[in-house]
Amino acid sequence: MALDPAFVGHTYPTSEVYEVGRAKIREFAESIGDDHPMYRDTAAARAAGHPDVIAPPTFPIILFSHYSMADIINDPELGVDYGRLVHGDMGFQYARPLCAGDRVTVTTRIAAIDVRMGNSFLGLDALIDTEDGTRVVTATAQLVIRAEDA
Repeated sequence: MALDPAFVGHTYPTSEVYEVGRAKIREFAESIGDDHPMYRDTAAARAAGHPDVIAPPTFPIILFSHYSMADIINDPELGVDYGRLVHGDMGFQYARPLCAGDRVTVTTRIAAIDVRMGNSFLGLDALIDTEDGTRVVTATAQLVIRAEDA
């Protein structure tokens, strides 16, 4: 069943606080094969003007996967069939890099729903802010929920 476009603009409650840790940053950098010193070495990050090691640009996928995906999957009114869900696209717009020690929250907003040939294209924004409300990054994603006969 196609998603209802009336959900566009719906915003889910803000997540609990997530503390960005050095170990998580290092593990993520290792998992993507990126050995940039600013992801591992505090001195290198500080020499570049950062307060601590910074996260690779795609690190917010962790926050998106943990919080935003849970928001939509666990919303029975939205009706996302997880078995038919395909990740279509992802983007990140930064105000500044995420740093070790940042305490952030995620607020998920449904930005778009487009139905084509029974397939639902779900556009999401994950607004990632410090706990005092300063925007750090906006992650955008397009998910496709395939039609039942696809």
